[in-house]
Amino acid sequence: MTITDGFDLIAPVPYAENGPPHDTWSRLRAESPVHRCEPEDYEPFWAITKHADITEISTQPERFISEPGINVLRKQDREALEASAFGQMRVIITMDPPEHRTVRKVASPVFTPRAIRALDAEIERSAQELVDNLAGSTGEGECDFATDVAAAHPLRILSHMLGVPREQEPDILRLTNQLFAFEDPELQREGEDRQQAIMELGMELYTMFDTIIQDRRANPRDDLASVLANATIDGEPMGPMETVGYYLITFSAGHDTTKNALAGGMQAFLDYPDELQKLRDNPDLVDKAVEEIGRWTSPVNYMKRTAADDAVIRGQKIAKGDSLVLFYASANRDDEVFDEPFQFRINREPNRHLGFGIGEHFCLGANMARRSQRALWLELARRLESIELCGTPERIHSAFVVGLKHLPVRYRIRPADG
Repeated sequence: MTITDGFDLIAPVPYAENGPPHDTWSRLRAESPVHRCEPEDYEPFWAITKHADITEISTQPERFISEPGINVLRKQDREALEASAFGQMRVIITMDPPEHRTVRKVASPVFTPRAIRALDAEIERSAQELVDNLAGSTGEGECDFATDVAAAHPLRILSHMLGVPREQEPDILRLTNQLFAFEDPELQREGEDRQQAIMELGMELYTMFDTIIQDRRANPRDDLASVLANATIDGEPMGPMETVGYYLITFSAGHDTTKNALAGGMQAFLDYPDELQKLRDNPDLVDKAVEEIGRWTSPVNYMKRTAADDAVIRGQKIAKGDSLVLFYASANRDDEVFDEPFQFRINREPNRHLGFGIGEHFCLGANMARRSQRALWLELARRLESIELCGTPERIHSAFVVGLKHLPVRYRIRPADG
């Protein structure tokens, strides 16, 4: 009997009900690290589960390309996406060399460590305000950490960078939830049918970002929104669908991945309270803690690549045009790379995790994600006196960008001047 037909690896419902399929990935790494999957209703693919193989494939972007698509969808969903505004948008994560490198350079100066440090005051202010709001007048309370804290923090920072007015933050949060969880019964967009809902979502996102683009072209400022709106490629203005696509991927990917890392990180601290105490006792561990949370949560669960030519991986013959799905979350538990991979340890070193990807498509916003998480964990480590679950965590119906949609907690927090 085959280990898996791939349905549990790629379908949203199993992730919502059971979390990432670590037991299956462990078997695949040991017995079939390059595994042929043909799940019902989905396109067939090869499941790649070892750290070394994912690294090899990711660092050969000319042989394993992104343009045909980066995720595995049901056939009817792919058709609906292609017929919507999303089918016209072009985003850097689906581009291949040399175009990818050229387009990536548009925003890369904004995301250097030095550039992100210039935002530290804004990032730290967001973290402090959120924790102040939690503390209130008594220092005690309950909240949904996933929505009230983990979602709010990166939302505020990205809105600041991309010119989204404060009053529109709830709208952009709603739209990005609908984009990455369009099969989640709670978060999905309502519509007469799936195709209509996807088309309306694409048009609403396009309209929102195009409004900002037109404003920044008329009134440029010193921000990322203006950089993208006025970008040129080879001396010519960046195309409208590339520009909107840049906004879309910067905001949606940057927000949801950081949100899920923060929510998953808090769940890890609840499961491993000694690690939270370790951070409280030694805040200098915060940078290592951020890396371990990235490894542990792996918010971007996978990326798909397509073989540009016939290839052989671990003795398996891959045909030109075959899809390969790189499961980063599996690689991040590979015991050939990580000592005790199923233990959450904030002082883990070395930590060669793939939470931000690797190679050509290494996460453009990794520096920002690290700094924003760092600020929030430091503020909580300094002021959090106790925290515990007060309800049942719920996971998103998604196999692509994965994580918690609800994490109800009860806490006691030291006032800001305490």
